[in-house]
Amino acid sequence: MCLAIPAEVTKLLPDDMAIVSIDGVSKEISVALIEDLAIGDYVIIHVGYALTKIDPEEAQRTLELLHELSAEALGAMP
Repeated sequence: MCLAIPAEVTKLLPDDMAIVSIDGVSKEISVALIEDLAIGDYVIIHVGYALTKIDPEEAQRTLELLHELSAEALGAMP
């Protein structure tokens, strides 16, 4: 199983690279697979690559679900 996470594009860099924010953490990724990308767009990332753009509302719902799962997992720890 793989996990792809929504992230907001905060800066476009040369050579098909960008800086994205994932829950306040910045990461440099490749955006070579996506055309017409702009600052503020949300993308799905996996192992350092943006795979596709995603609707901002869908990105927020996904991030909220990931937070809930994380909280539940931490609550289940002995």
